[in-house]
Amino acid sequence: MRKSAFALVVLAGAAAFPAVASAQAVIVEDRGVTTGVATDDIGIADDLRPRFREYVVQENVPDYAIPDRVMVGGILPETGVTYYDVPQQFGANRYRYSRVNGQFILVEPRTRRIVQVLE
Repeated sequence: MRKSAFALVVLAGAAAFPAVASAQAVIVEDRGVTTGVATDDIGIADDLRPRFREYVVQENVPDYAIPDRVMVGGILPETGVTYYDVPQQFGANRYRYSRVNGQFILVEPRTRRIVQVLE
């Protein structure tokens, strides 16, 4: 009997997991029209990128050079690059930003994986 009850609890939790995971989504609106759904995983939202770019240019962070090509999914070296906090207003607080090979990037700080290259 206890095994059956435990199995039901596990199944209910597994069924509820997608709903909980999707609770982190944000509805994106442009001039009152819903344009899509964004999650934390995308980095800086499209509509905030121009303001974020202005912010990082104004901060005048150093440009770090690495031998590898800068692209989403690339891993940055353990040393030689400094990362900076993304301000709360841009909604990508779990990431850090830097400037590498002349490009502004967002990085997952634990893995140093590039999650977004800002044009």
